[in-house]
Amino acid sequence: MHTRRYHHGDLRAALLTRAEQTLREKGPGALSLRELARDLGVSHAAPSRHFKDKQALLDALALAGFERLDEALTASREAAGEEFADRLRGLVRAYVDFALANAELLDLMYTVKHDPAASEALIAAGQRLAAMAGELVAEGQRSGEVREGPVDSIAMPVFTTLHGFASFVVSGVLSAEDVASGLDAVFAYILRGCAPS
Repeated sequence: MHTRRYHHGDLRAALLTRAEQTLREKGPGALSLRELARDLGVSHAAPSRHFKDKQALLDALALAGFERLDEALTASREAAGEEFADRLRGLVRAYVDFALANAELLDLMYTVKHDPAASEALIAAGQRLAAMAGELVAEGQRSGEVREGPVDSIAMPVFTTLHGFASFVVSGVLSAEDVASGLDAVFAYILRGCAPS
């Protein structure tokens, strides 16, 4: 077998890219360090320099997913106006777009994050998402666009409603038409839940 030579870091990136392709095409059960090595034309021992086992690979894949989602949500906030409704709409749209484009990865991200073996970096990445929703609510409270109350008790229903809708989207429960109209309805529902009484 021809063994391709990768520079340190290149192989890690190639393994993650190939692992995400496998995840998309065949699901997490098909992921194997040995199979990834074979696909990339490297020795079966080569991946172990980067990932001690499959769990470490899943952890790294999930972490990369959270980082990409974080970038997408941050970009949506920067592109939105100053008003809470605009920022919330951008966040909802960016989250659902990410879910649609990365259904298997999103599922893996939340599954692996709750695994007892999850790394501290992965847990922190998951917490950054919750913190972002909290910051958005706190900003809305300061501007008078969001009702008073503990930030967490307002942000948690926002995030769980959004994630629940995204889960329905990626699992195919909703048709493409339902997604378009449903997104507006979910946004309006979240906005009403946050509105000052």
